Amino acid sequence: MSILYTYYGDDFTGSTDVLEQLGANGVPAVLFVGVPKPEHRATFSGAQAIGIAGDSRSRSPGWMSANLPAIFRALQRFGAPITHYKVCSTFDSSPTIGSIGRAIEIGREVFAPPFVPIVVGAPHLRRYVAFGHLFAGAPDGAVQRIDRHPMSRHPVTPMHESDLRLHLAAQTSTKIGLIDTSILKSGSGAASDALDALIASGHQAVICDTIDDETQSTVGSLLWSRAQQRPLFAAGSSGLTAALVSEWNCLGLLSVQTSSAPIAVAKPLLVLSGSCSAVTERQLRYAIGHGYHPIPLDPLALLDENNSTRSAALESASRSLADGRDTILYTALGTPASPAYGDSLGIALGSLISELLERNANSIAPVRRILICGGDTSSHAIQQLGVHALTWIANVQPGSPLCRAHADSRLDGLELVLKGGQVGTADFFDHVRGK
Repeated sequence: MSILYTYYGDDFTGSTDVLEQLGANGVPAVLFVGVPKPEHRATFSGAQAIGIAGDSRSRSPGWMSANLPAIFRALQRFGAPITHYKVCSTFDSSPTIGSIGRAIEIGREVFAPPFVPIVVGAPHLRRYVAFGHLFAGAPDGAVQRIDRHPMSRHPVTPMHESDLRLHLAAQTSTKIGLIDTSILKSGSGAASDALDALIASGHQAVICDTIDDETQSTVGSLLWSRAQQRPLFAAGSSGLTAALVSEWNCLGLLSVQTSSAPIAVAKPLLVLSGSCSAVTERQLRYAIGHGYHPIPLDPLALLDENNSTRSAALESASRSLADGRDTILYTALGTPASPAYGDSLGIALGSLISELLERNANSIAPVRRILICGGDTSSHAIQQLGVHALTWIANVQPGSPLCRAHADSRLDGLELVLKGGQVGTADFFDHVRGK
């Protein structure tokens, strides 16, 4: 079976967002945790889409320069027409952390594509790019320009600029053009002519507006046709994946049928949250008010090896889970007063969960499903569990599917949902557990 598409996710929640688009639309896909070993790759020989989940969203340009080339070359060896550097649909990044501009530069160096398409709009997530400006749905239901959205107050990479060309200009000297909504609404021919003109005038990357199904479909058609001529390296959100899936469906390239069976109830649900978003805060407060057992964690105390916070949390969570109670371990309710702790906190939380699962393994009520909230938290925590791959099981809510973990340990078959900070309704945890 030929490989249609490969991707690298700059965090784990975003990586499973792509897995959702693929699995729910009948594309056999696997998401590896790091470059796969040959024996793990062989297990998924029928996959038409292959992803590698990473954590470059929380890394420096220096880290990217040292690590991304090898990962990109590993993806290149699969020979897919399109390789996608997957970023969050809020596009939060900076010159010093999670630089999308630097990732594009490295992609150009490794793949030498004729141009780099940048597709950020994801209508299924209420993210829209119009005339190069990014808009996103906010917790109150309104659609706001990204520099007026809660992401403008992100504790690590606040989005202060909605014009994506200007935002990227602070991260790279790559010349970036735009195919805007008016051109895309004129059809694939006009879009193709505009792309040719941009390439001829020296543009090395091209942002494509995406505001609805029509523009998304046109983008998918344009990029897939170009990828048949010469393989492409692209950057963008799961909106790019959705655009390609639309084109693959039109071309009859997908033969696997999927079903939308209800999610089975799994109790007790274990929730780990390192998210600081207002959306997650609302979900935490709703869950705590509806019977979930809350265990607050002070980040600084958790990182202090001489502090008893970790052992106390383990004891409390073990008792709660043994009693069959849905249990939440969380580090924040909204934006904390203290600074972000980066990967060290995510690693500590992952280690905590790993030991908790080990303690719980022989319980009369073993944990079969885990929800992890927060992009950086998910990225660093999952790497502490010894999981080598994830596959799609079912959709929960847009952007956060239910996945099956594959591991060379007793965690094989564990069910996981990785939720970005801005994703989900107030009762999202209940949807994950199964009502």
